[in-house]
Formats: sequence, C-alpha cells, structure tokens
Amino acid sequence: MFTKQCIVTLDMEGVLTPEIWIAVAQKTGIPELKLTTRDIQDYDELMKGRLEILAREHLKLSDIQKIIGSLPLLEGAKDFLDTLRDEAQVIILSDTFQEFAYPLLKKMDLPTIFCHNLIVQNDQIVSYKLRLQDQKKHTVEMLRSLNFKVFASGDSFNDTGMLLAADKGVFFCAPQTVTDKFPTLEATHSYKELLDTFHKFEDTL
Repeated sequence: MFTKQCIVTLDMEGVLTPEIWIAVAQKTGIPELKLTTRDIQDYDELMKGRLEILAREHLKLSDIQKIIGSLPLLEGAKDFLDTLRDEAQVIILSDTFQEFAYPLLKKMDLPTIFCHNLIVQNDQIVSYKLRLQDQKKHTVEMLRSLNFKVFASGDSFNDTGMLLAADKGVFFCAPQTVTDKFPTLEATHSYKELLDTFHKFEDTL
C-alpha cells in the first residue's frame, strides 16, 4: 500500500514489452522496420519512414495488431509492475499508439497509459497524431507542478527528456549508445535493480 505522494512513470516498449516495430520487422521480414528511437532520435523522421514502408508493403493496421496480440510481455515485467503498483501510482508514458497498445495493456491488467493515436483509412495507417509534442517530459513537469515526486525509467533517446525532468530518472536496459550520451543518469539492468533504486529514492521522501 502506497502512502507517499510519489508517481512512477515508465516507458512501455523495451521496459515492459518488446519493441513493437522490431517484432513487426521480424514477423514480416522487413528489416527497415527494426529502426527505433534508439537508432533515430527524430521521432517524426522515424514515423514518416515507417509509414512509407507500410504503404509500400501494403501492411494494414489489422496485420500489425495481429502481430502485437501474439507478443508476450518481457520476462518478469508483470511481476515487477504488480509489485510497483502496490507501492506507488504508475503511469506508462509511451510514444506508441492506442491502437497498438491495448492488447499489451490487457496483459498488464490495464495500467494507465498516455500515448498517441494513429490516423487510419480503410485499415491503412496513413498518418499519426501526437497527443502532445515531447509529451513524456511535459507530463513529468506537470506532475511535479502538482507537488508529486516523480521517479521515471526508460531505455531510449525519446525517454531522456522525461528522465531529466523527473526527481529521479533511471535508464533500464538501455544500450550504451544511449547511456554514454547521458552519463549523469543512473543505469539499471534488471527489474530487481530498478525496484531497489526506486526503494532508495522512496526512502528519501
């Protein structure tokens, strides 16, 4: 049972679930879809490239949703999230889309998520709509303005704004290409280590 005014914000893909686009690349045999925000920091550039590939390969939203529905959570993710949600309020901050996230959220007992939306015509993904530019960072800033202490964790370049804005930001299983550019941020490599780091932060409140 949580008693302190603390909120944990987590990235979804790479922290709790597999990377959706990498899974789609593996299932479809389209290697260009393996690129993520670990590889391309400009999210708009990354998404425009993905949409071009989907149109070229005639991949529909329903095709991608079928692949997502077959994905497991990362090993240990459910137990970690259950433990964390018993100790603090948790919000998932993700740059995925509601149309992609739901099958995975069901496997996590439907935690709160802030993410984006796809624009779909006749089952074809034609564009996307961001809920807010740099929404992870802005959400953390707003939570802190409401007098919450925020502990944040993510694994990629698009998480760094959130991590730097939080009272405590921690990498989780991030590649060295990411962590090397942000040496002031602590890096964790297992759910136990991440949970231990959260407990140390909580003890300071």
